[in-house]
Amino acid sequence: MKKRITLFVFALLVGLSTVTQAQMAVQADTLYTMEGDKIVNGIVLITNDKIEAVGSASEIDIPSDYETHQASVVTPGLVDAHSVVGLAGINNRDDDQNQLETSDPIQPELRAIDAYNAREQLVKFVLDKGVTTTHTGHGPGALASGQTMIAKTPYNTVEDALVDSATTVAFTLGSTVGRNFESPGTSAKGISMLRQKFIDAQEYLEKRQADDPEKRPAKDLKMEALADVLSGELTALITAQRSNDIMSALRLQEEFGFDMILDGAAEAYLLIDEIKKAGVPVIIHPTMVRTYGDTQNASFTTAGKLAEAGIPFAFQSGFESYVPKTRIILYEAAIATGYGLNREKALHALTKAPAEILGISNRVGSLAEGKDADLVLFDGDPLEYTTHISSVIVDGKVVKEKK
Repeated sequence: MKKRITLFVFALLVGLSTVTQAQMAVQADTLYTMEGDKIVNGIVLITNDKIEAVGSASEIDIPSDYETHQASVVTPGLVDAHSVVGLAGINNRDDDQNQLETSDPIQPELRAIDAYNAREQLVKFVLDKGVTTTHTGHGPGALASGQTMIAKTPYNTVEDALVDSATTVAFTLGSTVGRNFESPGTSAKGISMLRQKFIDAQEYLEKRQADDPEKRPAKDLKMEALADVLSGELTALITAQRSNDIMSALRLQEEFGFDMILDGAAEAYLLIDEIKKAGVPVIIHPTMVRTYGDTQNASFTTAGKLAEAGIPFAFQSGFESYVPKTRIILYEAAIATGYGLNREKALHALTKAPAEILGISNRVGSLAEGKDADLVLFDGDPLEYTTHISSVIVDGKVVKEKK
């Protein structure tokens, strides 16, 4: 009897814990929801891991039992549109550099989730800088280096962090590929190799879709990944910096009809009309990228020109070859505002724009009822160097708080 009573009490306590709600209110002198105009004296109510309500102080009353946080400026959690954190490590040693496998220039089958280290210090480093969601994975440098994934940054396992296990296949065009592999040695050879693989994948996809199971091909991981790109299950993320390589990427996309995100695009300012006509979004190179090799002609003004042309774009930290192995998207956006980019458009390119480009805007990128409760609290203008992040909230939990 005593055992039965103990079990009953335990079950009752478990039942009560499952309905207990974490409730929080965030007050901001200026609230950027990215769903419309900024709100002066704004409030966000949070229940558990979701946003309950968003509005002005004149519209929303804060219940007395809600935990309250205050800040000068509040934005949605920042979304890094392209990174290698979690695969590239902070120590810059061979044992913590998993972003590029150099045994074969075409390896779309490599999965980011099999290499991502959620406990990597770089992941926590960008979290402290307001990045709550990162699109990370295999980096540039191979014709097809592998797949990318999307993760929340506070968690300690890939399973807990995961937002999307396979988002894109990362491709690279340009001279960096030739420096990592014996072949291809030229841009033309690289495009030829990719075209042939896509032709092979078209045939594989046709057989994979056969009604008769006997006519379907034996599973080939490389072909599966490329077939998923052709069928639209995965997006092609093509890093191309020089104008001729950007045009090659656009031709590939037109020939094979896959969904594409143009990455890097150092010379995009030379091809504004062509990129706009193609209807592809751009994940722009870090504003302060080192200008050598394929990025020799990168410009501080490109983000402003893309915005002026109405081309969807987002900021990235990208791959940094030297320590600490990543850049900070907030700083990259801030520099762009000094060269023609509107400040609110810069915030949009750090939040809602990357979420839309990556297909996760139903969860993150803006502050609206029902979305993930990911917020960054600042003590001043987010794009000013002297401003500090006072708190970071992810999934309704305070994961960083200024002492």
